[in-house]
Amino acid sequence: MIESEVEVSEDLVRDLLQEQHPDLADRSIREVAGGWGNQMWRLGDDLAVRMQRMDTSPDLQLKERRWLPLLAPRLPLPIPTPVRDGTPSRRFPKMWTVMTWVGGTPLDHATITRGDHAADVLAAFLTALHVEAPADAPGASDFGTHPKDCGDGFERLLGAVDLGGFGFDEAGIRAVWNDAAATPEWPGPRVWVHGDLHPANVVVADGTLAGIVDFGALFAGDPAWDLGAAWLLLPAGGASRFFDSYGRADETTLRRARGLAAMKSLFLMLMGQNGDRGQPGGKPNWGPAGQSALERVLKGL
Repeated sequence: MIESEVEVSEDLVRDLLQEQHPDLADRSIREVAGGWGNQMWRLGDDLAVRMQRMDTSPDLQLKERRWLPLLAPRLPLPIPTPVRDGTPSRRFPKMWTVMTWVGGTPLDHATITRGDHAADVLAAFLTALHVEAPADAPGASDFGTHPKDCGDGFERLLGAVDLGGFGFDEAGIRAVWNDAAATPEWPGPRVWVHGDLHPANVVVADGTLAGIVDFGALFAGDPAWDLGAAWLLLPAGGASRFFDSYGRADETTLRRARGLAAMKSLFLMLMGQNGDRGQPGGKPNWGPAGQSALERVLKGL
């Protein structure tokens, strides 16, 4: 077992609830497949318990507790909202939080069939999210920096992914990244940014987007980190409609977004590649999602 991982069972979740929130302890508890930094357990029909898993710091859950209740009321899609705080204890020395449940199927296990509708919904969500954040909002960390400051990570991904096996030309990918790295810094203002929009962090229902989850990367800064979702989430042709609906991205922001989408596509491909090889942390379903996203990025679709 990886040192930072703590084994969690249904009995442990129920015991923690009994100790700290006994009025919830009699609800049904079901493990939710997936998760990396956190493990999710469905609690009844409308709640979930978010258990810190691979994350080594409590800061991400504390950030969600602080800010999601303020953001949720003005967003046009449901997001998980903290309703009860779990305190680290001898039984479980990590953070855990009871959240509202966001219904739907993660996009890495589903398909968007209503592409125009999904593009408009994503544009409406990000328009509502991308407003100026308060001065004490969290800043960029690993997520949120300018592409020119992410070069080492991009190079590692580029070297680790079997591009030939996917039929991609390294030069074309590098050209998109270099173009993004050559853009000026986001001039501001600092706006709220989800920061980690990819197929496992959105859910779909009836062929379109139905909710956004996992705000652990939330920060205030450059919206380009979210705008790359036009290529990562939407089917071919969706990016053009999305940017028409969003209507606020200038040329340099678009270039940064496209480069960041290329980097995130490589990350998805690497996780899928690792999953195919049975390596810890691998996500087999992420590989095809990353491959199709990178194809859209390179073709500008």
